[in-house]
Amino acid sequence: MILEMKVPSPGESIKEVEIATWLVKDGDYVEKDQAIAEVDSDKATLELPAEASGIITLKAEEGDAVAVGAVVCLIDTSAAKPAGDAPAVAVEAPKAEVKAAAPKAAPVAAAPAATYASGTPSPAARKILDEKNIAPASITGTGKDGRITKDDAVNAVPSMGTPTGGSRGTERTKLSMLRRKVAERLVAAKNETAMLTTFNEVNMTPINLIRNEYKDAFKAKHGGIGLGYMSFFTKAVTRALKLFPDVNSMMDGDHKIAFDFCDISIAVSGPKGLMVPVVRNAENLTFRGVEADIKRLALKARDGQITVDDMTGGTFTITNGGVFGSMLSTPIINPPQSGILGMHNIIERPIAVNGKVEIHPMMYVALSYDHRIIDGRESVGFLVAVKEALENPMELLMDNNPKKALEL
Repeated sequence: MILEMKVPSPGESIKEVEIATWLVKDGDYVEKDQAIAEVDSDKATLELPAEASGIITLKAEEGDAVAVGAVVCLIDTSAAKPAGDAPAVAVEAPKAEVKAAAPKAAPVAAAPAATYASGTPSPAARKILDEKNIAPASITGTGKDGRITKDDAVNAVPSMGTPTGGSRGTERTKLSMLRRKVAERLVAAKNETAMLTTFNEVNMTPINLIRNEYKDAFKAKHGGIGLGYMSFFTKAVTRALKLFPDVNSMMDGDHKIAFDFCDISIAVSGPKGLMVPVVRNAENLTFRGVEADIKRLALKARDGQITVDDMTGGTFTITNGGVFGSMLSTPIINPPQSGILGMHNIIERPIAVNGKVEIHPMMYVALSYDHRIIDGRESVGFLVAVKEALENPMELLMDNNPKKALEL
């Protein structure tokens, strides 16, 4: 019996996927539920499991875009599983001794004799070469006796530098469907929103003091989960979103949709590029809950197991360019959301504290927001609220009881 395997629907709005990688070859025997391909949708990379055991015949190439419901392979379920894995050995036919006649050398055209005209530009050609700043010695003349003609000068291209003998190859590769969708969404965010960015800076000393005191106990108590910066920032953001609910809303035509929950999208790096899985109801999570959920989602992204559901429905985004060394940036809104907070690297800088100059670990933070729905007062107030919570986490995020907040 021949079974036709069709592309399943990865999500309600997805009409097409792309064959990223075949994990089997044409003619292989596959077992039921064995992963036979990785397919890219515009939201995630998913594995395609075999629906039955048998010999597989591929009907699409890697890189092909196929519609949901289209046949991508056939499985012959009546085929028996091969008994062994030993490859067939080809028998080489005996070689007949043939005495081949030595090939005749092709005639070599005699090089034209060099004369005083070789490499000399005509007056018109010299003027053009001077305008292009091209040395006559770099041009091969096509005129009589090797003279450089006006056409040679017109067609000459200025050198981009002296060749060094190194590789100068280029490679053209097609972007994955996920990467193309990310590019499309980023351009749409720039073109379709009134995006503006406001900045502030945060003194990270209070958070560092708490982490240095409790991070070892936190890790030991919670099964190896680390106490990172993201839990502090996520808690500070959910607090600020309660104070400034317009930042936790989005446009829908002529209407505003406001949310009474905080589903925080966290930008993480995966093998297919940047992904933005969602921490659900982050306003209800403890420090441990936030760190555990971010770790779970980051591992799924790293292993290519992130799903469409994991990345759908966020209300606000946090992205951390600081892990790559970024000092300052203007993050792009993750549509249809209205706001995104950008974290950056931590640098020790001198600042004024109570009239004295002190050196503290400082971080620049940036809030990009859709000005159509968020006014300047709300955007600046939101970022100031985030700053206040991060600079006074003991009182504003831990209720002056860090051991209880960290579940120690």
